Amino acid sequence: MIICVIGSGGREHAICKMISLSPKVSKLYCIPGNAGTQQLAENINLNIDNFEKILKFLKDSKVDLVIIGPEKPLVNGIVDYLENNNIKVFGPKKISSQLEGSKTFTKNICKKYNIPTANFGIFEKKENTLNFLKNSKFPIVIKADGLAAGKGVYISKNFSEATEAVNEIFDGKFGKAEKILVEEFLNGEEMSFFIICDGKNFKLFKTAQDHKRVNEGDEGKNTGGMGAYSPSGLINKNLENKIIEKIILPTLKAIEEMGEKYKGFLYAGLMILDNEPFLIEYNVRMGDPECQTILPLLKTDLIDIFNACCDQNLENLNIKWREEKSLCIVLCSKGYPENFINNVKIDNLNNLELSSNDFIFHAGTKEEKNEILSNGGRVLNFVSLSSSFKVSRKRAIKLINQLNWKNGFFRKDIGFRIIDK
Repeated sequence: MIICVIGSGGREHAICKMISLSPKVSKLYCIPGNAGTQQLAENINLNIDNFEKILKFLKDSKVDLVIIGPEKPLVNGIVDYLENNNIKVFGPKKISSQLEGSKTFTKNICKKYNIPTANFGIFEKKENTLNFLKNSKFPIVIKADGLAAGKGVYISKNFSEATEAVNEIFDGKFGKAEKILVEEFLNGEEMSFFIICDGKNFKLFKTAQDHKRVNEGDEGKNTGGMGAYSPSGLINKNLENKIIEKIILPTLKAIEEMGEKYKGFLYAGLMILDNEPFLIEYNVRMGDPECQTILPLLKTDLIDIFNACCDQNLENLNIKWREEKSLCIVLCSKGYPENFINNVKIDNLNNLELSSNDFIFHAGTKEEKNEILSNGGRVLNFVSLSSSFKVSRKRAIKLINQLNWKNGFFRKDIGFRIIDK
C-alpha cells in the first residue's frame, strides 16, 4: 500500500514510525512532515490547508490511504473533500469534527443527552461575560470556543485574571471569537480516554495523563503538552464502564442522530472526581503528546487498524497491546509557550544510544544541509517503556541530558502524581 500521513508534529512522526513497521506498506509520504518523518517517509512540502493541491498529489502518487493527524484540516472538512473525490481517508468528517472545533457545540450535546460535564454559560459579548463573572465563584474556567492549539483554556483564580482571559480571547488571541465559554472549576484529576471508531463500532485505544502546564507541579501557562504517561493510574473497570455508558455512547448517538457516522480517533478529556467521570472536552484526533506515548505500546499492525476503520470492519479486529508503562517528556525551546527562537541547531541526536524500548519523536524540527534545526516551541519527544513509570522517566531524562541541547528545557516531574504518591 501507498500511504500518506498529513501533519508535521510529534504525533505524525509517531504514526509514521508505526506505519513504517508494517509489511503492507510499500511507500510512505508525509505532508509536510518534519526532520523525523523524513527518515521514514518522503516529506512533501504542501500547505495542509490547500485541499486542491493535496488532492492532486494524492491522485498523481496513487495513494491508497490517507491518515489525517492534526485537528485543523479535520474541522475544515478535508475528509469530506477527499472522500467526495474517491480518496480513502482515516478521520472524522466536518460535522463530527465540531466536537473539537466548537466547545459550545459539544456543551450543547452534553446538555441535550445528559452527559456529565461542568456547569457552563455561553456568551457572545465581552460586557455580558464580565458582568456574569463579577458574581461568579472562583476559581473559574474560561475557554475560547474554537481551535486554540491546546492553549485557549484559562483557569482564573480571581476576577482580575478572568478579565485578562476574556480580553485576550475576544481581542483575537486565538482568532476571531464569536463565543466564549465559562464553566465551573472541577477539582479532580484529569485523564485522557481514547477510542477508535469505524462508524458502526468502536474499540478502546488506551488511556493517558497529559501535563499541559509549562512548569513543574502543573503550574504556569497552558501549553500544547509538556509530557504524558500511559496508562492512566485512575482507570479501572468500573470507571471505564461509566465513561462508555455516560459519555462515549451518548456522544456517538448524538452524532448518529445528526445523520453522521463517526470514523477515526475520539479523545475524551475527562475530569475524574471520586471515580465519577466528567467531560471537559473532545478532540477528534489522537492527542499530542499522548499519541507518542500510546502508539509504542501497540502490538497490532496500525495499518490493519486504519483499514478496518475505513472498511467498517473494526468489530472483527482484535487490538493487542504491550503491558509496559510508557512515559513521554517533551523537550521545548526556551521561552515556550511565549516567545522563542527557531533555527537552533540540534547536535548529538545521532549519537544517542536507544534501546528497543526508547523512542525519539520529532515535533518542531526541520532538516537543512544535513543539519537538524529547531522549528517550533515543542521540539522533541523522548519516550521510554519499562515495567514502571519511575524507570521510564529516569531513562527519558537520561537521554535528554545526553543530548544536552542548550536551547531546550523540559519538565523533570512528568508523572509525578503516580510516581511520587
